[in-house]
Amino acid sequence: MGKLIVYASLASNVNTADEEATAMLTQSRSLLGMTQAALAYAEPELLQIGEAQLLAWVEQDPALTAYQHYIHDLFRQQQHVLLPEVEEVMGRLTDPFSSVYNTMSSLTNAELVFQPAVSGTGETQIVAQSSMRALLSNPDREIRHTAWESFADAYLAFKATLTSNYLTSVKQDVFMARTRGYDSALHAALFPHNLPVQVFHNLIDTFRANLPTWHRYWAIRRQALGLEVLHPYDIWAPITSHPPVIPFEDAVGHIAEAMQALGQPYAQALRQGCLEQRWVDVFPNQGKRQGAFSSGVQGTHPFIMMSYTEDLGSLSTLAHELGHSMHSYLTWQHQPQIYTRYSMFVAETASNFNQALTRAHLFETHADPQFQIALIEEAMDNFHRYFFIMPTLARFEHEVHQRIERNQAITPADLINLMTDLFSEGYGGEMHIDHDRVGITWAQFSHLYVAYYTFQYSTGISAAHALAQRVRAEGEHAAQAYLAFLRTGNSRYPLDALQLAGVDMSTPDAVEATFGVLAELVDRLATLTQTA
Repeated sequence: MGKLIVYASLASNVNTADEEATAMLTQSRSLLGMTQAALAYAEPELLQIGEAQLLAWVEQDPALTAYQHYIHDLFRQQQHVLLPEVEEVMGRLTDPFSSVYNTMSSLTNAELVFQPAVSGTGETQIVAQSSMRALLSNPDREIRHTAWESFADAYLAFKATLTSNYLTSVKQDVFMARTRGYDSALHAALFPHNLPVQVFHNLIDTFRANLPTWHRYWAIRRQALGLEVLHPYDIWAPITSHPPVIPFEDAVGHIAEAMQALGQPYAQALRQGCLEQRWVDVFPNQGKRQGAFSSGVQGTHPFIMMSYTEDLGSLSTLAHELGHSMHSYLTWQHQPQIYTRYSMFVAETASNFNQALTRAHLFETHADPQFQIALIEEAMDNFHRYFFIMPTLARFEHEVHQRIERNQAITPADLINLMTDLFSEGYGGEMHIDHDRVGITWAQFSHLYVAYYTFQYSTGISAAHALAQRVRAEGEHAAQAYLAFLRTGNSRYPLDALQLAGVDMSTPDAVEATFGVLAELVDRLATLTQTA
């Protein structure tokens, strides 16, 4: 089933207008629902047998040794497993419940109509999901301005439909949480991975306490760009006048060199995957899904979909997705199938770790001030997404889930007002606020359709920087601990797996330390832009 889903989803994502691929994806998801329903009897029967008997069989049969963690976890979650006939119904809900995500994806990736961006000299450029990153980093402010407005306006035109669709997704989260007896949708999202809800609140509280670092960055960026007023479409504007051009093959080389810190086998597998085994769908195309991701299952290669545009941002995205891919690659080699689907909480550590090591390598090997400014811009772009946008979206989705849990009515205006208020707090008076266009930002992120996914980007980047600093400072011992973490997959709980690597995410310490890294980048940018 995993291979069918991967095959169909990759075909659809590289061309969302391909109706045959869309039909295959729909069929495969329907088959997945049938499969889950057919297998729904298994865990209730295991629970009926009892933990003591199952563990006794594990002791008697070495072939069962690997399942000890699974058995312990099954009985930890026993209170939320329903009767077999109810579990069968829950399995059959997989297909119809997936329709809200499919609707969002079809609407936003294939059917939204974007007006062209217009340059300062009147030339037009096509606005599409796969081209927005390049448009928003264009030196021409009018290109950025009109592209940003066009993108937001297309979503605003369907704000009622998108609101209804998203709220249906949230109501599904609440329904599933209540049906399985969780205290809330937040508990339901975190409990399966044995994550205490305090991990979420630690992140949000630490983020809010450190917002002045972001306020200072907005002020420095405005000054560096020579602007009287900073707008959201200036967030990605290039400060350096000579951004480096980095062909795909060169990017692979830089990343592989940086990852030598983890040893030759890791670096060689990464290089071979990119340049010989065609892991990556590289370039932008009309109809290609927005964003980037790593996919695959045990028995396939890791596959990466992205839109590479020969700049540092694309290099960083490639490093990020290769972090996911190598995490999967090593997990698939060392774990039975049951432990290959590691949690989102650890996934974002592996991806951001690769970015942190690659960035450190580039800082050391490229002394040119303009390159360093461009590298800081790339770093701030990544931090902006993971350490500003994602915790802001996490605050948004938590408030929406709580309102639904209180049975409150929510309108499109409510979502727009909430989003705008949260961004206004984050901008701290340093950014002009176009109320509705800023407020529709929530609709532009498919991540919200996976409950409480967004905050894990922020915990992930925090753990990643703590571990990258450890590997660079301690060398071989720390590298081996990190590789052991990558090979662990889901055979340990996420917090335990990260402790194996060398970081404790039950406290806010790593988040605080990563805000320290962010503050150093802001200071460095201020110095470089003043002397450039």
